[in-house]
Amino acid sequence: MRFPTTIAGSLPKPFWLAEPEKLWGAWRHEGAALEKAKRDAALLWLKIQEDAGIDIVSEGEQFRIHFVHGFMEQIAGIDWQKKTKMGIRNNRYEADCPTVTGQLRRRKFVHEKEARIARAATTRKLKFTLPGPMTLIDTLADGYYGDRVKMAFAFAELLNQEAKDLERLGVDVIQFDEPAFNVYLKETVEWGVPALEKAAA
Repeated sequence: MRFPTTIAGSLPKPFWLAEPEKLWGAWRHEGAALEKAKRDAALLWLKIQEDAGIDIVSEGEQFRIHFVHGFMEQIAGIDWQKKTKMGIRNNRYEADCPTVTGQLRRRKFVHEKEARIARAATTRKLKFTLPGPMTLIDTLADGYYGDRVKMAFAFAELLNQEAKDLERLGVDVIQFDEPAFNVYLKETVEWGVPALEKAAA
């Protein structure tokens, strides 16, 4: 019996796309040149995975500076100018985080363009990565819901909408990344897993 193979997580951005080996590395281009560079990087990684014999391939998150912010940037209700300094990942890091100031909702199908490009470029099964609800709320200050669990479940609903749109477009596997699970063990059991199950329903 042979198990289908895939990869977990993102793939490195080529030096000609973004500043290498750096979290949130700056893009090397702007406008149309940036869009072409992102596409080229995604197509390159798809070909490399196919050549390596990977069964379920991914665009490697080449279109996003970061998998969390790539989703949040298209969510209404987040004020990117109102930053709140706070500890994230159970206070392992301190960051200036955007603040939720209103009801969360998707402005559009967030990852439609990159998923369409990847789907058209391969005949193999396609996987796409989304952040999980707990990881999303751990990167935001709450100035609206007054309850981080309630905010997580609001994100779970939006992630479920996005996942269903990706499925309809032809994406075969959705990978929800939840690095916050590693540091909030009690909360993961209490509400993190239920929120993730709602996102994946």
